[in-house]
Amino acid sequence: MTANPRTGTDAPPEERTGTDAPPGAPSYRIGRARSVLRGVAIASCLPYIGLKTAWVAGSRLGIPDGSPLLDGGTALAVANGATVLMDGGVVVLALLLTRPWGLRAPAWLLVLPMWVASGLLLPIMTAYPVQLVVRLLGGGGGPVGEGRSETFLDPWVFGVVYGGFIVQGLALGTLFALYAGERWGHLWRGRLRDLPTTPTAPALRATAVAAASAALIPGVTHLLWATGSTAGLEAARAADRTSDFYVLEAVSLLFVVVTAVAVLLLAFRRTGGLSLRLPLFLAWCGSAQLACWGGWLSLAGLLGAGEAADRPTAATTVAYAVQMLAGALVVTLGAYFFAERAAASAPSARGALDESRGS
Repeated sequence: MTANPRTGTDAPPEERTGTDAPPGAPSYRIGRARSVLRGVAIASCLPYIGLKTAWVAGSRLGIPDGSPLLDGGTALAVANGATVLMDGGVVVLALLLTRPWGLRAPAWLLVLPMWVASGLLLPIMTAYPVQLVVRLLGGGGGPVGEGRSETFLDPWVFGVVYGGFIVQGLALGTLFALYAGERWGHLWRGRLRDLPTTPTAPALRATAVAAASAALIPGVTHLLWATGSTAGLEAARAADRTSDFYVLEAVSLLFVVVTAVAVLLLAFRRTGGLSLRLPLFLAWCGSAQLACWGGWLSLAGLLGAGEAADRPTAATTVAYAVQMLAGALVVTLGAYFFAERAAASAPSARGALDESRGS
């Protein structure tokens, strides 16, 4: 086996060229199941892309009379075009995860978009099914306050779009899990007690405490909103609260708690027998939701702010800003964690290669 001239690492077998998997790892094969998942992921993008493209072209499909979206103008058209490109990114990711040339992609070029996609899709994948169940149980009434009763979209639009998002998330998430397990799976094998103590451990623990402490602000905010408080809410949003609002706030609170617990487990390892995969998975999901969903809601609030009642309050702005900061701290911690794991495994991998060459 020879060194890969592009990466400087020992080239793995055939289709695994360009990955940083250890020697002897099984080659990455594209079977029928992955091909089907790729097709499902791409097909699930079509309803959303089709709707957005139609709206950009001037269609009113799914937009009822009196909807504020009819007065969106150029800003809304630009936003729709941007979201079409974002959903098109799912198609690119599905191809990256299932084509041989995707194996040669730098890690950050794949991991960063997947992390962002996770942060935007996970709240929908978790909250929307719960919202449907709550409605079936009779909890989908009108606004709690004196709501404005504005209908942005026909009800069927939410089912089509959010259903597509859920399918996207499941298909893309499965493809990424399979890909990551074969390319980087050696980095998260073992249990928490197996993690070695490194010189950067104190700094990593301080970062974990900082992230968990920062998460307290959005955590308390989501707790207040999920339990009925209007503290910090803009007037329009407070007036238009429904069961959907409370479910989304409860789910947001859950992600905050999960993130804090996961990052503290990784930093202090009090539960030594726990599999390393679990806190890493929770930290991935939680940090993505905090950073990306917080950023999305902040952007949506600023773009949708017209009347004074619609403008985000200072408390909302601060809560989402700190939420993004907490998520960014956790993902930074994760990046250093994996960099250290990769560096620690490199000497042993080279030693195994030299031994195989000498035999």
